[in-house]
Amino acid sequence: MLSRLLYLRILHPASKKGTFEHSKDLLEPAQFQSHQIYRALGVLAEQSDFIEEMVYKNSLQVVDRNTQVLYYDCTNFFFEIEEEDGFKQYGVSKENRPSPIVQMGLFMDGSGLPLAFSMTPGNRNEQTTLKPLERRILKDFNLSKFVVCTDAGLSSNKNRIYNTKGKRAFVTTQSIKKLKKFLKEWALDSEGWRIPGSNKKINLDDVRKLKNDQKTYYKERWIKENGLEQKLIVTYSPVYQRYQASIREKQVERAKKKVDNPSSLNKHNQNDPKRFIKATHVTDDGEIADKTQAALNQDQIDHESMYDGFYAVCTNLESTIEEIIKINHRRWEIEETFRILKSEFQARPVYLQRETRIKAHFLTCFLALLIYRILEKKLDESFTCPELISTLRNMNMRELDGEGYIPAYTRTEITDALHEAFGFRTDFEIVTQKNMKKILKQTKKGK
Repeated sequence: MLSRLLYLRILHPASKKGTFEHSKDLLEPAQFQSHQIYRALGVLAEQSDFIEEMVYKNSLQVVDRNTQVLYYDCTNFFFEIEEEDGFKQYGVSKENRPSPIVQMGLFMDGSGLPLAFSMTPGNRNEQTTLKPLERRILKDFNLSKFVVCTDAGLSSNKNRIYNTKGKRAFVTTQSIKKLKKFLKEWALDSEGWRIPGSNKKINLDDVRKLKNDQKTYYKERWIKENGLEQKLIVTYSPVYQRYQASIREKQVERAKKKVDNPSSLNKHNQNDPKRFIKATHVTDDGEIADKTQAALNQDQIDHESMYDGFYAVCTNLESTIEEIIKINHRRWEIEETFRILKSEFQARPVYLQRETRIKAHFLTCFLALLIYRILEKKLDESFTCPELISTLRNMNMRELDGEGYIPAYTRTEITDALHEAFGFRTDFEIVTQKNMKKILKQTKKGK
């Protein structure tokens, strides 16, 4: 049952009932009934920690894993219900949906492979989810020396201090806007910049005169706050500056179109173009106006443009600037991991009700994701996720009574790469029943 849940989460993501129906189409038909899947979910939930531990240890025999750097992030998944129930609680939805949610905290290793996960109520502060899962990794996975890399939303002072213990360290993004005034002024000052590998001082005013400059500039200093000593590294990239300026320019254009409709200006998030609009509700005489007057807030636009091109991280590592920037740069992979879960694997919305079944559902999503990531490694990450998933879903075989199977798909560069990586072929004119049995037996080696 577990193997079918994993295969079909990749090939035909659906409800548990849908999974049972699709399992009938596999070459090895299901030897269980649909109601048994739900009973199995309870067992999987109960053994989830043990399964994660053993899967990690067994994966070391299949693929190299870089556990010197661990990436941690959180996301949430919504339910098609209107009332809170159990750990399905109203919280800050990553997708701005007005539905109860649950949170997933995920550790990914430096190879881009999922390592461990946890599920918590949707109203839990995500900063509190890191330490419990990290303690389990320390205890069950026999890992002790690693760098934890997170984004600013998870980098509480307590979490940073926790990762100064033992042989651990941290690298975390830092909002320049939230720095103390003297540090913010230092970070934005045009003086005292360098390029990696050189001690020559550079002034950003000179850099900004250059056309199509591709370099990255940095400055660093040690700071001590709230009992924690850490290095603050600020980088400036003209490429990043141009990118941020272009994004804001488009948002300002959208804001201009909303100026004529003041009634829609009440609510906005931090990235909403409405933040560039200033609404006036009183006249020059101080009386309440009959109508709201709206205009572009140039002060807000100018204030945000000050930070274009700048990026900051904090760390307690003594490593080189290049190494620290490289570690932080790979955070995009864990964000992509969540995207795959939500899009290609359709992990949400969740229709299960019992907490144990919900946890088991996300365990199967986690394991399917690990299988897929290992598959990518076997193919040297030569193909995009949509290309690879689409190919796998279309590699169907048609059975000929008494003779064997013929491929019902078109041979491509990806199918050739899959066959070469795993040592068998299914694209012959006819795959005899005897050979198909050999292939199926080969796929079970080591189980």
